[in-house]
Amino acid sequence: MRSALSAEKHGTSLPVYRGQSSLNAKTLDPQLGVFLPHATERDRPTIEFPISLGNMTVGTVTDVGGKVTRFRIGDRVYGYLPIRETHTVKEDAVIGAPHELADEELVCIDPTVVALMAIRESCVRIGDALAIFGAGAIGLMAVQIAKLSGVTCIICVEPIEMRRRLAGRYGADICLNPRDCDVGLEIRKLSGGMGVDASLETSGSYHALQQAIRATCYGGAVVPVSWYHGEAKGLDLGEEWHFNRQIMISGARVESEPYRDHPRWHRGRVYDTVIGLFRKNGLTAEGLLMPVVRFEDVVEAYRMIDERPDATIKLGVKYD
Repeated sequence: MRSALSAEKHGTSLPVYRGQSSLNAKTLDPQLGVFLPHATERDRPTIEFPISLGNMTVGTVTDVGGKVTRFRIGDRVYGYLPIRETHTVKEDAVIGAPHELADEELVCIDPTVVALMAIRESCVRIGDALAIFGAGAIGLMAVQIAKLSGVTCIICVEPIEMRRRLAGRYGADICLNPRDCDVGLEIRKLSGGMGVDASLETSGSYHALQQAIRATCYGGAVVPVSWYHGEAKGLDLGEEWHFNRQIMISGARVESEPYRDHPRWHRGRVYDTVIGLFRKNGLTAEGLLMPVVRFEDVVEAYRMIDERPDATIKLGVKYD
């Protein structure tokens, strides 16, 4: 398969390991449902270099094995594959690309799936007010899905100006810079003291999660979408958390099956719903891939992400 376009996960320079550092010390016991220390040092996972970078790739099938039945040469496909000019994979590693979806939309399916599940977990309904903390790829897609859900007031909290502007284009009614104000207090004032009906925290910051709690109304829902790690500095599960009797719902990960509303909703239905929304032009990825660079410029693009995070949203890589 020859690649046409790849995208980096969430626009970060460490897409796989930064949010999973705690897994180096513990592993999930599937029967008990808790994370336990590794039995031996040998069981501890290691990071091998070079690390595969990237999240999702779109390309064209250039050759097939004799036992392949799903694809033919020339078929356009996509899948969770790293940044590479060519891929040799099993046929179940890729999916046939719907012809109605552009390459840019296909590589944004992953954050859109997470955003859809987060909005569903929040249970927002028509007429509700919602705060979304973080306008990366997930947060920006959540803005659009919230709008489709009938949310009448969407407040986006994001320190990077470029992302705030795109959130406004996508449907956010109010965009706040957390560096300029006390966000929780400001959202309370904007809502007449009541607070928003629900908050999504997509940035992975404990400080942002604390502000989400402060901004949410009595009995409202707080949905942490990110994978948090390290000490919970800045988070206080007292004061507003107890006084306002809120519900905290972990944002479901795609692999967190069965889902709370299983069997009606399952992984296939989530992906089909996202693809259907793109097909109907209910969602857009316009402006989300920023920057888009040539394959030979990837190294400098990663340097830029590290040194100038304010200049990127989700990195795209073109091969032709």
